[in-house]
Amino acid sequence: MTESKKPMAKDLRDIKDDAPDLTESPWAEKLAAAPVVRGRPKSEQTKVSTTIRLDADVLEGFRSDGPGWQSRINDVLRAWLAKR
Repeated sequence: MTESKKPMAKDLRDIKDDAPDLTESPWAEKLAAAPVVRGRPKSEQTKVSTTIRLDADVLEGFRSDGPGWQSRINDVLRAWLAKR
């Protein structure tokens, strides 16, 4: 071993572990009863993926305001439909 490397622990079994054993009661029951939730919650109104061609200056104007530019475009289009 070179002098620049620190020695590793002699045996990992010698290291004291303060974490509880999750296979014993009451942890096992709590883990079994916990619901598994994965991903983002489903929206009541889902979006449709589409492709739209916009002028570069229009797109740059929306993007310059930062994150959420697609939602802002959606809001403007929704307002236009409401006025129609």
